[in-house]
Amino acid sequence: MQTPVNKNATQGAIRLLNYLCETAGKAIITGQHTQTIPMEEITYIKEQTGKVPKLRGFELLAYSPNINYDDASEECLTEIYENRGTLDTAMEWATSSDGILTFSFHWYSPIGGRDKSFYAKHTDFDAGRVLTEGTPEREAFFHDMDEIAMLLKPFCEKDIPILWRPFHESDGTWFWWGAQGPEVARDLYKLMFDRYVNVHHLDNLIWVWNCRLKEGYPGDEYVDVISVDIYLEEYAPTDYADDYEKLIKNTTDKKVAALAEVGYIPDVKLLERSHIPWAYYMTWSKEFCIGEQYNSVEKLKEMYQSKYSITE
Repeated sequence: MQTPVNKNATQGAIRLLNYLCETAGKAIITGQHTQTIPMEEITYIKEQTGKVPKLRGFELLAYSPNINYDDASEECLTEIYENRGTLDTAMEWATSSDGILTFSFHWYSPIGGRDKSFYAKHTDFDAGRVLTEGTPEREAFFHDMDEIAMLLKPFCEKDIPILWRPFHESDGTWFWWGAQGPEVARDLYKLMFDRYVNVHHLDNLIWVWNCRLKEGYPGDEYVDVISVDIYLEEYAPTDYADDYEKLIKNTTDKKVAALAEVGYIPDVKLLERSHIPWAYYMTWSKEFCIGEQYNSVEKLKEMYQSKYSITE
C-alpha cells in the first residue's frame, strides 16, 4: 500500500490509490482514452467484446485559456470542437458508474503560439522562464493553471478521484513543457503540485508522473503513480517488461506503475504469466482503438474477456 503524497487526500483518492496498489501484479485495469463527447471508442469496444473499460481518459485541451482560433488549421479546430464539454461527460460518467477517471491535458501555450500550440514547434513560449519570478511567462502559466483548477473543483467537491497526469511525455521535446529539457518539466510539475495541493486544495487528485528519465523525476514526495507512454513502431506481443524495468530504474521502485498511453495493448496472456505490476493501461483514441490498424479484434477480445483483466 501507498500513502498519497497529498497528506489531505480525500477518502476517494486514498481508496483509489490503494486499489491500484492491490491490483498491480495480480490483474490489469483496462483503460481507453476518449477523444469526443460520443466516446465512440467505448461503443466500439462494447460491440466487439461485450464489455467496457474500467478506466476512461478524458482530454482537457479545449479548456486551454489561450487558444489562437485565428491562426489554426482545420484539424486543430476540429480537435478543439470535438473536445468541448468533455468535463461534463466525465462528470456524468463518474457519477453513474464505478469507473476510474484519468485526465490528459494538451495545454495550449499560455502565451503566443498558433495552431496546436501545445507542440513546441507551434510556439516560442519558453517554459524555462516560468521558473523565474516576475516574468510574463510565469504570470501566464499561473493564470492558466488557476483557471483549470476551478474546472477541477466540482470533482473534488464530490470526492471523485482523478488520476492527474500533467506535463506528460517530458522525456521528449515535442511539447512546450518538455522543450527545455526534463528538468524544466519536473519543476513546472512541482509548481503545479504546490499550487493545487496547498492553494486550491484539490485533494482528490492522484499525481501521475509521466517521464522515464532519471534527471526528470520530481521525487517520491511529489508522485503517487509512475507511468510511461509507449508507441511501438510495429506490433509484437509484449507485457512491456523491459519498459517497466527501465521506468523503475530511472524513477523509483516505491510507487505503483502504469502504462499511461499505449498504441498496442499489452498481451494479457504474457501478463498472466509474468505478473509485471502494471496497475492499468490506457489505449489512445480513434484509430488506435477503432478498426484494426493497431489492435486486432482478436487481441481486444482476448484482453477484455480474460480473467486477468478488470473491466467496468
